[in-house]
Amino acid sequence: MSDQGDPSRTFKQFVTAINNHDLQALRELMSPDHIFVDSLGNRVEGAAGMSAGWRGYFTMCPDYWIRLDETISEGSTVLAVGEAGGTIDGASWRTPAAWKAVIRDNLVSEWQVFADNKPVYEILAKRNG
Repeated sequence: MSDQGDPSRTFKQFVTAINNHDLQALRELMSPDHIFVDSLGNRVEGAAGMSAGWRGYFTMCPDYWIRLDETISEGSTVLAVGEAGGTIDGASWRTPAAWKAVIRDNLVSEWQVFADNKPVYEILAKRNG
């Protein structure tokens, strides 16, 4: 399989775009019918809507990052485990996380996050409380 057709490579490019907060690269790597599913099951459908979602998240958490510890793929599906973190309102957080992506035509058509969001919710509760 060529590098261009390697789902793991596309997955890692997407993670690099997230870590660089590169909205243009994220848009270019998402399929037009991209589906994002967060750890609570909330869905955003369409690359345009998710581009706005990433912009908002990077505004809220300006140093958001993903660290991949292990990545495996089978066919068009890529699974990874690692950690995510950042800073919201001056409070740092980090949590174990896992990601599932479906890659079609070298684009991320589905991106799902599995993480304990309690650290983020605690920070946001202080903001709203």
